[in-house]
Amino acid sequence: MTYAFDDKTMERRRFLFALFGGGTAVALGGWAAVRLMGRKGGGAMAATSAAANAPSQIVQLECFAEEDGRDLGMCDVRKLVLTDAQWHQRLSDPAFNVLRRAGTEMAFSGPHEKPNHKGMYRCAGCDTALFNASTQFDSGTGWPSFWQPIAKRNVIENRDNSYGMERIAVSCAGCDGHLGHVFDDGPPPTGLRYCMNSVAMRFVAIA
Repeated sequence: MTYAFDDKTMERRRFLFALFGGGTAVALGGWAAVRLMGRKGGGAMAATSAAANAPSQIVQLECFAEEDGRDLGMCDVRKLVLTDAQWHQRLSDPAFNVLRRAGTEMAFSGPHEKPNHKGMYRCAGCDTALFNASTQFDSGTGWPSFWQPIAKRNVIENRDNSYGMERIAVSCAGCDGHLGHVFDDGPPPTGLRYCMNSVAMRFVAIA
């Protein structure tokens, strides 16, 4: 079942997200670019045009309300595709290095290792809902760790053989941004440890 958003909600979301990075977006579980707002200057306009003309891809994500974390069911979302210049405008340098370059932040350097409130984590790049704080645990590793994602369809897992290691990389289904890795040394009930980078996510507290 696809969740339908009314025009008022759509316009509010587009306006708010346009304030943070020059793009417009839609959906509550995964922000997706619908059209890109150009900036003055030939280089910026050319970059915007290139991204806008990129082939679009619609993905089905599990959507969650921003205000109270309510599960809204599946929704069709246009995957967010931007140029490197546009990602740099939207993200901090550390977040760009992780999300767009598959980097890793230093252990114990992020703000999300031990949350003090109920809430959820969303992608810092496209706002896709990723993890519920209720599934977070203290792994002692220095990175926020979870025993399952908020919805399996909202993350992508691929084999990663970089640096001479065999790992499973985890990325956001809404923008293909790198989040971290998943390991099989986690607690019950899944036995998994989704080891994420703090800068790749933003925390939304829920009362």
